Amino acid sequence: MTTTGNTTSATPAAPAAPAAPESFGTTTRRLGATGPSVSSPGLGAMSLSGVYGPTDDAESLRVLHAYLDAGGTLLDTADFYGAGHNEMLIGRALRERSREDAVLSVKFGATIAPSGMPVGFDGRPEHVATSLAYSLRRLDVDHVDVYRPARLDPEVPIEETVGAIQEQVDAGYVRHIGLSEVGADTIRRAAAVAPISDLQIEYSLLTREIETNGILDACRELGISVTAYGVLAKGLVAGRSGGSRDMFPRFQGENLARNRALLEQIQGIAAAKGASMAQLAIAWVAARGEDIVPLVGARRLDQVTSMLGSTAVRLDEDDLAMIDAALPVGAAQGDRYPTAFMDQLDSER
Repeated sequence: MTTTGNTTSATPAAPAAPAAPESFGTTTRRLGATGPSVSSPGLGAMSLSGVYGPTDDAESLRVLHAYLDAGGTLLDTADFYGAGHNEMLIGRALRERSREDAVLSVKFGATIAPSGMPVGFDGRPEHVATSLAYSLRRLDVDHVDVYRPARLDPEVPIEETVGAIQEQVDAGYVRHIGLSEVGADTIRRAAAVAPISDLQIEYSLLTREIETNGILDACRELGISVTAYGVLAKGLVAGRSGGSRDMFPRFQGENLARNRALLEQIQGIAAAKGASMAQLAIAWVAARGEDIVPLVGARRLDQVTSMLGSTAVRLDEDDLAMIDAALPVGAAQGDRYPTAFMDQLDSER
């Protein structure tokens, strides 16, 4: 990463501009046996639509361009992020460059109230084409690279939803099919209908259950990659709390104190690497396998620079063993979502 030194001046110096992100170089991975090649880490765009606080579209566009200019390709969005705002923002960014610069991963199916809060999921086949039509218009593209239901609709067999997406693949509007937050049985049923490129699911230093509940095993058996979101544990890794995070059990009361104490155990590893805790967390996920791609949210240029810097962090077997000892599966205290949301997750059944 490029840094600038301090300058001596008789008057206060203007704040330095964020360092230009470096190229991703060789950090390219393929999503599954049949999916596209993408950069790692990928950019999760949700935070550009106000989820974790106010955003500015001009700054958000700079974030998107900085990531793409550095060689990043994977942009993850959803039609319900900001009720379409997120897709329109990405569409604006892509109008200024080649469509082939980006691999667009799009989720659909979550229904929301005017407040923006999710109220359910719609995986009906007839809803797939309609949702895709709106996404294509907002993104201002003729196809998306990966299209996936955000959650399993309990009223609709996954075979029907995936079959409807496959029809859009056949029509040329979708290139690949992905899944999100589903369990091993659902993964196998979906893969029996059509090729699946990747499963998007939460995976981090504090959320490791896919290693023991059969989900990661099923993906690897079927040649399906994992695109891991929540890599920074919703900001907990970087020491953030408060605001909208208060709704999550891991940020409440004794849970927060316990989880912070867990992370403190590995701060020495980050320091020894000359890395931030956020960079260590991203590097750890990337080190779990070539079939895992971390998705990292960013809404400021310095966050883009930080996530790119994670690719320079190398973790050896001793480092990984120390992390395993400090943060084994199930170590985190508190569920990763409120109870009502946990009940909607096929991956937790």
